[in-house]
Amino acid sequence: MSFIRPELRAAAHRWREVLLGAGLAAFGGWIASWGGLFYLPTGLGLLVIGVGWAVLAWRRARFLQAGEAPGFVRVTEAQIAYLGPRVGGFVGLPDLAEIRLLTLRGRRIWRLKQGDGQMLHIPVEAEGADTLFDAFAALPGLDTAALLAALGSEAASDSKVVALNEVDRLIWSRKGAGVVVR
Repeated sequence: MSFIRPELRAAAHRWREVLLGAGLAAFGGWIASWGGLFYLPTGLGLLVIGVGWAVLAWRRARFLQAGEAPGFVRVTEAQIAYLGPRVGGFVGLPDLAEIRLLTLRGRRIWRLKQGDGQMLHIPVEAEGADTLFDAFAALPGLDTAALLAALGSEAASDSKVVALNEVDRLIWSRKGAGVVVR
């Protein structure tokens, strides 16, 4: 028997890294308040590490979407793999040319397009889809604030409505992709 409500336990589990980072920052501030040549720099170092950890964890927690979708995502050594019950595939981060967020019949899907035109569709709620945040953050020129804003809203002003109940939003595209003619 648990004395903690299930929804409170789920929220604490989701935000656990943020809480740990804030705790480390508070501990660093407490150590720095002792003063001295050893405690002040050590405490300030822990404070900076804790704040950085909490901010990054907060962004990751916002990226994680509630719900269930079939399949699972794995990110290993600059390669994204999605294995679903009917479809799946792999895409390497160096080959990635475009990321779009689609909304089809109420379900949101990442569309990853390679330079050769092949596409990989990954449901936002798929198991392990939260690991895509770190993979996407490694892409040159990706704005993580815009990425999180796209996930937080159903449709934005720059979205393209394809058909009824379908929204297509460009999140990132590689600069300089294409053929260069001299």
